[in-house]
Amino acid sequence: MKHMNSEVKEERTSNKKRIDLFLVPIVLIAAFLNLFKIWTDEYANAYYTAAVKSMLQSFHNFFYASFDPGGYVTIDKPPVVFWIQTISAKIFGFHGWSVILPQALAGIGSVLLLYVLIKRTFGVWAGRFAALAMALTPIVPAVSRTNNIDSMLVFTLLLSTWMLFRAVRTVKFGWVLASFAMIGVAFNMKMLQAYMVLPAFYVFYVVATKITWKKKIAFLTTATALMLAVSVSWAVVVDSTSADKRPYMGSSQTNSVLELAFGYNGINRLTGNTSVTGSSHKQPAQTEQQTASSETKQNSNSSADSSQSSNQRKSSFSQKMQAPGGGNQNGMFNTGNPGPFRLFQKGLSDQISWLLPFVIFSIVGLFAGVKFKGPYTAKQKESLFWLAWLLPVAVFFSIAGFFHQYYLIMLAPPIAAFAGAGAVALWSMYKQHNDWKSWLLPGGILTTAALQVYIMSPYVSSIGVAPIAGVGALGVILALVLAIRKQRKNSLTNYLGAAAMVVLLAMPAYWAMTPIIYGGNSMLPSAGPDSSSGMGGPPSTATNSKQSGFNGMQPPGSSSGNSSSNNQMQSPSGSSNGGQMPGGSSNNGQMQPPSGSSNSGQMQMPGGSSNNSQMPNSFSSKSSSSKRKSGGMNAEVNQKLLNYLTKNNTGEKYLFATTDSTSAAPYIIKTGKPVMAMGGFSGSDPILTVSKLKAMIKKGEVKYFYLSGMGKGGQSDVITWIKENSKEIPSSKWQSTLSSAQQGPSGNGTLYEITLK
Repeated sequence: MKHMNSEVKEERTSNKKRIDLFLVPIVLIAAFLNLFKIWTDEYANAYYTAAVKSMLQSFHNFFYASFDPGGYVTIDKPPVVFWIQTISAKIFGFHGWSVILPQALAGIGSVLLLYVLIKRTFGVWAGRFAALAMALTPIVPAVSRTNNIDSMLVFTLLLSTWMLFRAVRTVKFGWVLASFAMIGVAFNMKMLQAYMVLPAFYVFYVVATKITWKKKIAFLTTATALMLAVSVSWAVVVDSTSADKRPYMGSSQTNSVLELAFGYNGINRLTGNTSVTGSSHKQPAQTEQQTASSETKQNSNSSADSSQSSNQRKSSFSQKMQAPGGGNQNGMFNTGNPGPFRLFQKGLSDQISWLLPFVIFSIVGLFAGVKFKGPYTAKQKESLFWLAWLLPVAVFFSIAGFFHQYYLIMLAPPIAAFAGAGAVALWSMYKQHNDWKSWLLPGGILTTAALQVYIMSPYVSSIGVAPIAGVGALGVILALVLAIRKQRKNSLTNYLGAAAMVVLLAMPAYWAMTPIIYGGNSMLPSAGPDSSSGMGGPPSTATNSKQSGFNGMQPPGSSSGNSSSNNQMQSPSGSSNGGQMPGGSSNNGQMQPPSGSSNSGQMQMPGGSSNNSQMPNSFSSKSSSSKRKSGGMNAEVNQKLLNYLTKNNTGEKYLFATTDSTSAAPYIIKTGKPVMAMGGFSGSDPILTVSKLKAMIKKGEVKYFYLSGMGKGGQSDVITWIKENSKEIPSSKWQSTLSSAQQGPSGNGTLYEITLK
């Protein structure tokens, strides 16, 4: 801390060194948080892992990001991140860790990039603090330890930021083009989410570049055109390709990438309107809603008290799955209710908001004395960039109707940037001024400690009282002592300032380690003592804070013999009332299937209408083996079913067909053989018609169908036809039995065979 007042001198000295020795432990911390034990996650997010398995098999599958080896349907995102994952799997072999590795390295790379970005203007100490804050932001390692897209997206946007800063410093048009082109690449990772940073790019370039307005407009217009061209390049190729020569675009309703980009993955995220028109009636476009429903926790440790635990789970589920604004303090998927203080609510605050009060005080300090007409210093210009990144993204998450907790990683760079730059700036003001600005440092420490106590308070049963009381007491004491010792330039004051930073980062550091300590969830990553659940809420809302969502659910064809219908929830329906998911309604806060059928308290996939329909594979986050299988759709297969299908395959292209990707993914990962998810990820994609299916059967492409009553969606006519024209295979030939400890919350599916002449 004592070196903060000589920022320029420190920076010049640091620039002469090849390695900043203070940066080394920060990078090692980031490496530990992002990489340690990723090798225990055997299949990661199985939906995406199955796609990588398929993409390894042909360039056709690789280019289109096909979910299945047969090229039937794609995954619900653009392909760039999955191209990288496939290349990693090609180099290192197909493993859970090899598909996670690119994201883990991207998380580490983001820490390094932020250090470089902040150090040059704000000083080496600011860069170090920013890098450390980025590394310790809990949601950053939680996401980076999975094969989800967001970690790579943030790294790409930070790389684009580096290019933009270089464009401003060098006044070279080429760097502007490169920067905006990189945003176009990011669009091909997660579509419109990449554009959330555009306000910052435009504002910064206009304010910071010393060229004429005519050139600014011309350069930005050209760069934007290039960005748009890069953004839609893959989409245009796919959409202009004949539908019979490529896979169906998964989770779209019109087989179009552009519709997916600007609809479900675009505007609908803001509005929360996830109802789309299916083949015959409205169905929920539930790729990620479905996922979250599938990840809800369940305790199946004992059949003796199943009734009691069922009621507890039912109450907890109903509470969690209400839509935003529905009166539940945790909101849908534990993302809180829309409003100006949403980022301080449970479920979000412990993922991203630990340092927000300090950031607010930092913003005040960094912009103190700034005049609207300028001139602006380099620090003020770059502070404006980070503010223009922070505010629009924060506003989006404050009002958005539908997102998941791990999307909050988009806020990590500006928060970490302000934490680093602000620490130096507030320290300088504290040491050099005697006006109101000298109070910003103690005030920031005090309010941040208070917020951290508030964040931790729901977790007292998991972490105990000591850390909460410790952060609160130390925060108050250090803030008061610093306030009393203002302007005293001695080593004790320096140590007090350093101690305050340690206190404010202590609990974020612990939270960042929770995916390692308690186990992570690759489908819906979050941090906290219940990180393995994928619901990211306080343990008081779950029956077992260390247990994964849907522990013990069976693979296709598994029988438990003790199925509880009361502990299940239902997917959105078009009828009834109560706290519903967007696009659907429910009775008593419970979600119902699109078909409109209702069984009290059950959860089913779209179209599920029976309380005997099973989730077709294990969702256990912790397996008895040394490998974790935490993807939400684990590669747990029923070996007896697999043996039967393999033995009786007479040359059919598809091993079997099923309603949705949940059933298909484990078998694709296990065998590398084509398995048809007839309705795409959630089972609601209008891909098949009866006539198309008849043609496929006549060609000998598929003859076995595993139906669990889930994922009916827009394919109800197809499923009805299958049942009416098939032969049911006796369960004794293919069904295995699981022990009571592995019982899932529902009954069994059915295997059908159809052969047409």
